[in-house]
Parts: sequence; C-alpha cells; structure tokens
Amino acid sequence: MTTLHRVQPPPTAVRPTAVARAGLYVLLAANVAVVTVFFLQAGFASNALIVMGRLTGLYAALLMAFQLLLVARLPFFDRRIGMDRLTSWHRWVGFGLLWLLLAHGVFIVFGYAQGSSMGPVDQLVDLAETVEGVLRAVVALALIIMVGAVSARSARRRLAYETWHFIHLYTYLAVVLAFTHQIAAGSTFTASPTATAYWYTLWGAALASVLVGRVVLPLRRNLRHQLRVTAVVPESDHVVSVYVSGRDLDRLPARAGQFFLWRFLTRDRWWQANPFSLSAAPDGNRLRLTAKTAGDGTAALRQLAVGTRVFAEGPYGAFTTMHRTRPDTLLIAGGVGITPVRALLEELHGHVVLIYRVATDQDAVLYDELTELAHAKGAQLHLITGPSTPDKLAPHELGRLVPDVTERDVYVCGPPGMTTAVLRTLRQLGVPKPQIHAERFSLAG
Repeated sequence: MTTLHRVQPPPTAVRPTAVARAGLYVLLAANVAVVTVFFLQAGFASNALIVMGRLTGLYAALLMAFQLLLVARLPFFDRRIGMDRLTSWHRWVGFGLLWLLLAHGVFIVFGYAQGSSMGPVDQLVDLAETVEGVLRAVVALALIIMVGAVSARSARRRLAYETWHFIHLYTYLAVVLAFTHQIAAGSTFTASPTATAYWYTLWGAALASVLVGRVVLPLRRNLRHQLRVTAVVPESDHVVSVYVSGRDLDRLPARAGQFFLWRFLTRDRWWQANPFSLSAAPDGNRLRLTAKTAGDGTAALRQLAVGTRVFAEGPYGAFTTMHRTRPDTLLIAGGVGITPVRALLEELHGHVVLIYRVATDQDAVLYDELTELAHAKGAQLHLITGPSTPDKLAPHELGRLVPDVTERDVYVCGPPGMTTAVLRTLRQLGVPKPQIHAERFSLAG
C-alpha cells in the first residue's frame, strides 16, 4: 500500500499524554472545589450523618458526570491518553463511585433514623414513599450495583462483550434517575441560581460529550465514507486481512498504530463489534485490518463477501508517532500484535529496529512485507522464534540486540504476558518512562 503523505511532527519533550492527563486532573479538581463551595454555602443540617450524606452525594454526582467524560471517546483525549487507559480509569472511578453512593445512602438513612423512632429499613421505605426522588435514587443505586457486579474481573471474563455491554447500558438509565433525584431532593442543587446553573451545565456537558463521541461522530464519519469490503486475503491458516475502501478516506483522521471497532453488516455479524488495528498506514484510498481467526467472530472474517457494508467506530488509540520523544525507534511485537507495529514501521522516520517475537517461523504474519519494508526504510528486522522460556527478550538479550535502547522510543504490542515482560525488561534497562509506548487493545478493560 502507498502511504498517504503526512507531515510527521518532530519528537518533543512535552508529552501529549501528560498534557491531556493534567487537563483532566485540573478539570476534576476545579469541579471538586466548586461543588465544595456550593455545599458550604447551602448550610449544614443539625445531624452530622445527614451532612456527610449530602456531601458524599454531591461528590458522587460529580464523579458520575466525570465517568461519562471518560467513556465519551472524544478524539482529543483518546489520541493522547488511549482508550485502554481511559477505560481502566473509568473502571476504577466506577468502583469509587459505587462506594460513594453506598456511603451517601447509608449516611442519609441512618441520619434521618436518628431523628425518628424508625429503624434503618423502615426509614428507607418511609423516605422512598414520602420524599420525591428518593425511590428513583434507590433504583439508580440498584442498577449501578448490578453494573459494578458484572464489571468485576471474575464476572467479566464469563460474559461475552455484547452481553456485558448491554448490561452496562443500564448505567445511562441510572444517570438519568440520579439526575432527577438531585433535582427533586438536592438542597445544594437549588441553594442558589448559580448552583442550579452549574449543575445543569455540568450534566449537560457530560451527556453532550457522550452523544458527540459515541453517536454523532461515528454516524457522521460512516455516512461520509460509506465503507465496504473490497478484498479478503488469507495471510496464513489462522490469519486473514480485510481491505476496506470508501469515499473521501483522505479526510478520515486515521494514523498508523490506531484501531477501529469494526462491525461488518451481515445478517449474522451486524451486532458484533471487534477492535482490530490497521495493519498498514492509511493511504487515503483504503484501510486494511489483519486479524487472527481464533474465535467464532473473527473466524467468520474469511467468509466476508466483497461489497459487504462496514460500520467502523474510530479511529481510536494513542499508539502513534504523536508520542515520539526521540529521533530513533525500537518496535517490539509479538504474534498478531505485529499489525499496528507494521503500520508504524511504514510511517516512522529515523533509524528503526523491529523485533518480532513468535513461536515458529510459520507464525510470523506479514513477514515478507516486513522484510521489504525494512529494506526500503533502512531498518533492522530481527525475527525471534522459540518457546517463551527462556526469555529471549530478557534484559541481557535485548541490550545485546539494541545497545542504544535507552536512546530510542520503544513501542510494544503483543500478548498480555509478553507485553508485561517486555515492559519490565525496559524498566530494568533504564529506558525512561516517557519513551515507552504500549497499548492494550480491549473493549471492556
């Protein structure tokens, strides 16, 4: 494929990741301060438990809005932080949100129970029956507990992504119920016109970010580009490449190293979304993905017919040359993790060393392409085969292959075990953290 010419930004000491991360931290901290001020201005109840309940409820509402921002898939944050990290943050913030909501409920119920003759259960029932919005809050909490339960790793591994995603959609219903509860029962919400305007603006911005990132942008891009399958090419017994073309692909802001969530609109696959990386740098005419046909969904790629309509969400990911800090680069790939690395090799300038780790020579996907591309770019290509033990990418071995590894940017993509081992090796060799780039491609973290 002929690469679309892009002006590659020079290496920079200012990390885009650090800038975006700092922006999120500042945004959250500023809103925590604003919410705290509004809480203090609203005055205190005579019961300390009720005071704590109101404060934890306000912080939970803020955290819920922040959660929406993390999963909105806005290009600015996704390209700089990466979907894998944003999803991981969303997961941990979600557990924090759950504990805040539980604390809010416990403090409020026990606080009101102290001032009445009721027990906690009777008090909760009374509040739900007599106070507008409380019943909606109870339902919202129950939904969030359900979503939190299926998001635990032990439960998540047992669910198909589509099942997990469907259950996760109830979070949006919980958000709406929580917001209406805040309007009806939140004393801080109505404490002043400024506070009311703030909360409406906060929730409006959070919901708008989800609408734009998850609905408007994907629909707009797919309507513009009208993607279709143009070729299906078996690369080996277990790997297939799918070529996709469409209109005005030179206007699609995709870069080497990124991935899409692909939906092939056949009768039996339209509802399945799979994250596949681009295996060639975008050239403005077509896109190529290369996948290992391991599960039922990916195995069906071989049977795709030319002309099949494609709905692609993206591009996503921070595994790009935007994050370079050095002129020269080391690329390390394992198995089918070679796909985004092969695309990066096509786009990178400067001296490149590519290490490709596979079990056997037959597992080296796209190896002929890699050889030709490395020769054309003046890059060094090392194919390392054999069992995972002994570790052929241990510090001594990697240092021997790439003596100047600490002076290079290092991009790593492969199976989780290999990626973890390589990242540990790079730390032991003293490669500065800003020079290490790895992204774990996953829909649900």
